[in-house]
Amino acid sequence: MLESRGHLLTEQINPNSQNLDCLTSLELVDLFNQEDQKNLEAIAGARTELARAIDLTAASLQEGGHLFYVGAGTSGRLGVLDAAECPPTFCTPPELVQGILAGGEAALVKSSEALEDRGEDGSKEIARLEITAKDVVLGITAGGTTPFVHGAIAEAKKRGATTIFLACVPASQVPIDVDVDLRLLVGPEVLAGSTRLKAGTVTKMALNILSTSVMVKLGKTYGNRMIDVSVTNQKLRDRALRILCDLTDIDREAAAKLLDRSGKKVKLALLMHWGGVDATEGTQLLEKYRGNLRTALESINSQ
Repeated sequence: MLESRGHLLTEQINPNSQNLDCLTSLELVDLFNQEDQKNLEAIAGARTELARAIDLTAASLQEGGHLFYVGAGTSGRLGVLDAAECPPTFCTPPELVQGILAGGEAALVKSSEALEDRGEDGSKEIARLEITAKDVVLGITAGGTTPFVHGAIAEAKKRGATTIFLACVPASQVPIDVDVDLRLLVGPEVLAGSTRLKAGTVTKMALNILSTSVMVKLGKTYGNRMIDVSVTNQKLRDRALRILCDLTDIDREAAAKLLDRSGKKVKLALLMHWGGVDATEGTQLLEKYRGNLRTALESINSQ
């Protein structure tokens, strides 16, 4: 049985902000800044669990699975945001990382918090998306009690999916049986119960680390360069050209020609340049080595 919200860590009163309405603007900024330091401590405290989440998710996606974020309110919106940022950053298909939000798209811009109380809706969403044992379902709920998330996790477990739970309350307050239990303990909010503050910030931090690290493991980067960037506008084309120029010895004009020959694929362009292969052979090599540029290059160099 889920614990009463009144006792949850995220609902408690922060002793450092009890005079919140009496503070000057500068004092408010300083207080928020001081409290936000706890976000870094919370991430450090969950580093082992976060690393395990990265490994399990990368392994699942490598074998054809998908990552689903599930949440309501701020937690759900942060999941949708992280999912939406993966295609332009890593050139992934939209279905690879998806956000499931209680209330659907309408809840992105208009509060529909009452819908989070419907656990059956979370279960139905997992069934509708036909989630399988190949997939990863990450439930996000700052206070840990959201029925929509618990319903989704329960259905995902039935289907054999890898389950991850992210909350900002101790496991002792809201226990759950999942593969990875991520507890980001930032303490009571500056504004009591407003979990869009520290809880929201630390959730975004964790999702940044998770999704980026998973994509690194999937070969979406070379060093710290986003070599799978989707070249869909002038800004991104400029970024692609800078990556090519920085990593190779060619000038911008030559980089532009190389990028065009590769079909606007930075990773393929680098393989063509360094490996001395054409676009067709380079594409075949990347497919063979699951998109990993370093491995593909090593195969050429070992010949």
